Amino acid sequence: MKKKSMIELQRISCKEFKAARKLPLVVVLDDVRSMNNIGSVFRTADAFVINHIALCGITATPPHTEIHKTALGAEESVDWKYYNDVCEAITDLRSQGYTICAIEQVQGSISLPDFKIDENRKYAIILGNEVKGVKQEAVDMSDCCIEIPQCGTKHSLNVSITAGLVMWEFFKHSEIFLK
Repeated sequence: MKKKSMIELQRISCKEFKAARKLPLVVVLDDVRSMNNIGSVFRTADAFVINHIALCGITATPPHTEIHKTALGAEESVDWKYYNDVCEAITDLRSQGYTICAIEQVQGSISLPDFKIDENRKYAIILGNEVKGVKQEAVDMSDCCIEIPQCGTKHSLNVSITAGLVMWEFFKHSEIFLK
């Protein structure tokens, strides 16, 4: 086996990415403190052609060198919008026809492998602060809550890992991107 070169990978340009068809998914980051986590979410959103990212509260916004360290330029390809408050983001996204899904461990949450993705719907997934998770008021405004099953001693995953797992789940159910 030989590693593929950049030419063999046939990656599109930032301009082509902007014009490309996107997965009808918005990633909402609320009060995410780590710029490495933010950059990592941008990079994964680029990989899975996510519609855009909503940055809320204390979540830092591009351009920033600390975000760029992990985004590696994806902060330029992936569209983003800033909201002062996650509830403002939820209200705006709902008015655009998005189904709102908090990624949180709550009573009555749906296990990620059991979540049925309707390809005719647009979704927004909310990821919260690294310590406190998704705010209760955002959970209350959500249409559902999705939980990633875990068996270890810790009660949660890193926010960028969580985002990647959930984005992948949506991406792999999208027939148009997997050929």
